[in-house]
Amino acid sequence: MPKSTSLCNSILALLYNATAIADVAENDASSPLTNTHMSLHSASLTGASTQATSETTYTDYTRVAVPRTTSGWTVPSAGATENAAAIEFPQCGVTGQTITTGAVGKDVSGAGIVWHYGDLNAPIAVSNQIQPRFPAGAVTITET
Repeated sequence: MPKSTSLCNSILALLYNATAIADVAENDASSPLTNTHMSLHSASLTGASTQATSETTYTDYTRVAVPRTTSGWTVPSAGATENAAAIEFPQCGVTGQTITTGAVGKDVSGAGIVWHYGDLNAPIAVSNQIQPRFPAGAVTITET
């Protein structure tokens, strides 16, 4: 049975904007998560993947923190949210890798739970001095 668009918007708002779902779910009041973390991957992910699964290893790569507010992710509409500002990864040093997939979760590093993931429209060949970057509105997360 599918979810309503309203509930999809509420789930995205809870995860990405820290907005409570009235009478159902609240953001942690004592030590709330302030950022989501976007990761890049060199192979497609599955529902069983973690943020460490096939995570890129290009030189100088790190996950990027995106604020868990409307300055990081837009207010959900029609069951989707987008990055509100550019997401810029570190510039590649010596050793590169081809990026095919992006994911978002809560952990800075390690095998964190993937909240949403998807293959890129086109792979990014990252090599020396290339900096992966997603302009505002380029990352769309859909809850269905």
